[in-house]
Amino acid sequence: MKKVELLAPAGDFSCLKAAIEAGCDAVYIGGKLFGARAFSSNFTDEEIVKAINYAHLYGVKVYVTTNILVYEKEVDSFLEYISFLHRNNVDAVIIQDLGMLDLVRKTFPNLEVHASTQMHIHNLDGASFMEKLGVKRVVLARETSVSKIKEIKENTNIDIEIFVHGALCVSYSGQCLMSSLIGQRSGNRGTCAGSCRQMYSIVDEKNNTLLENFYPLSMKDLCSLENLKTLLDVGITSLKIEGRMKSSSYVYTVVKLYRLAIDSYYENNEIKIDYEELYNLKKIFNREFTKGFLFDEENNKVINVSRPNHQGVEVGKVISYKNNIATIKLNDEININDGLRIVGKNDVGVNVNNFYINSKLVKKAKKGDIITIKVNDKVEKNDKVLLTLDSKLNEEINNIISSNQRKVLVKAKFIAKLNEKIIFEVTDGVNKVIVVSSSKTDKAIKKATTKKEVEEKLNKIKDTVYKYEILDIEIDNNVFIPLNVINELKRKAFEELNNKRLYKIPYKKCEYKIDVKSYPKERLLNILIDKNEDINILKKKYDYIYSIKDIDGTILKLPRVIDKYKKTYNKEVLVGEIGYFNNHKSCITDTSFNVVNSYTVAFLHSLGAERVTLSYELTKKQIEILIKAYEERYKANPNLELVVEGYEEVMISKFSLNKYFNNDKIYLKDRFNNLYKIKERDNLMIIYNYKKRKDFDLSYYDIGVNSLRINKEE
Repeated sequence: MKKVELLAPAGDFSCLKAAIEAGCDAVYIGGKLFGARAFSSNFTDEEIVKAINYAHLYGVKVYVTTNILVYEKEVDSFLEYISFLHRNNVDAVIIQDLGMLDLVRKTFPNLEVHASTQMHIHNLDGASFMEKLGVKRVVLARETSVSKIKEIKENTNIDIEIFVHGALCVSYSGQCLMSSLIGQRSGNRGTCAGSCRQMYSIVDEKNNTLLENFYPLSMKDLCSLENLKTLLDVGITSLKIEGRMKSSSYVYTVVKLYRLAIDSYYENNEIKIDYEELYNLKKIFNREFTKGFLFDEENNKVINVSRPNHQGVEVGKVISYKNNIATIKLNDEININDGLRIVGKNDVGVNVNNFYINSKLVKKAKKGDIITIKVNDKVEKNDKVLLTLDSKLNEEINNIISSNQRKVLVKAKFIAKLNEKIIFEVTDGVNKVIVVSSSKTDKAIKKATTKKEVEEKLNKIKDTVYKYEILDIEIDNNVFIPLNVINELKRKAFEELNNKRLYKIPYKKCEYKIDVKSYPKERLLNILIDKNEDINILKKKYDYIYSIKDIDGTILKLPRVIDKYKKTYNKEVLVGEIGYFNNHKSCITDTSFNVVNSYTVAFLHSLGAERVTLSYELTKKQIEILIKAYEERYKANPNLELVVEGYEEVMISKFSLNKYFNNDKIYLKDRFNNLYKIKERDNLMIIYNYKKRKDFDLSYYDIGVNSLRINKEE
């Protein structure tokens, strides 16, 4: 049975070491460019090379995130970066942008490509199509249920990677534009402002407040430990932990926790959860836990409405307060330099610089102790005291990480026969190294070399990644071996073994080719409607009519999320996701394809898309650059559509605020009093922008856009 891969995050080199020390099988990292965690420390090019070599010595694979949408002017730099990664033996690159996926697959056929979770692959059609494209692995959208994962596994040969722990987005992966369209920080570009983690109020259609100043879109953290056996039974390729912006302590703890659980599955066919380690993890970081959409967690159990960040663990209660001094009874240990939150009417953070027991200054306190501590705001009796920073735990973990306890087990044999060359053989189970001394052994004149002396010299490998599982020494009784000869054989053997473990991935670069057709230049005006209207009247004003409902004389807009596509559609449709192309061709692609460069336009046309709708995130200048690049490269007109008017869908989600409040007509209200309409459609919650897009500019025709569209949704 092939073991599942445990895939760990690493935002910097210390986190990479932590992940490896904790027992991961692979890590995913990001460079300074093109990664979806722009605010993580990330790796320089030199650090990436170092990370790959370091990880490979331990038998750990390295995947690099190149999972953002790539603008036209960035394509050459992107391709150079991919080439650099390939030449330096990265195991795979993770890609979101459809055009870049096609470009990389055809340009570098020996480089393994993983389809990012941001690509929104959530059903069998999407996964099957990725397999047809030559994608090695698909990172399924975090909204994909275990039943759908099982279906994909049973009907494809593509590797499946899923998130099993960490932060969740309330929106479908790759389909959130809230941060971008409101705050000009694109989640698809790695600069998400975390709009879902902000405070909002909920109001009804009359602007009456139903609930104010809470966090209605802030997801709890995913935790799959209790359901891990189900996932492993399905035969998933890789279990992924989120956390490229988390600390090395967090990475070590969460990876170790899942490592122990996975190992117990293969040893005993059951999951053993180390609850002490889980408690430690909660101390380091948690937003409370949910089974998430993987196991279709109940709607009201996936959101933490009270706080969007670290919750901590309860370690006591306030028993009295006076003059900024809180008296607290502890139900767990605390230490100097810890961090606390006291939660009641107020939410008060406390850095534990000093505290007292019976007026005596102390450095630690245990369960049952009563302590006094200075606070900067008023607290009340029975307020909860939460530990948010365990300084002692962090120190212990950092000491473990720096100790480099993880080792590669090797079997070695040392043979020294009189008047023969010495042989030293080392194997890691896959690679085998045999080194031989340059000269033959001599008979001892005074003192023969003992087995113990040889063993002592050979055992001095603590500064390497290796540890002997078996060390077999065969030596004649009357042989003399200079100690420097033993050292040299050991050095050569492990140096050669290092070289073999630092495997090379054959570099290959090909010319990129794609077939596209040209379209006539037109000036079309189209409209999207969501209710029955007089089609004959609309046809007098608009060239094409899209409808959310199947109305004669219109082009049907398919739902944004479809579990399974029909085998055939009787007419052209407006499509929202890549899975459609698994069994179909002719269509119009919608804004949700996130098209921002000419390569994506060409790729979609090559699949059969007649008209391609551009991303909401593009500026007019960027559109102009895209069109010019397309025309120059392909000598063809791209037949593009642009939405210029209407309320943009900034978020789609399985989670439903309508169900949460049992109200179909509610609005999200931000701290600036902007109102976001919320609708339930196709079992999805859709949040619309508070302001209407008004960009009806006829000069878009002049720069090469063929169609302008008005979205008339109410």
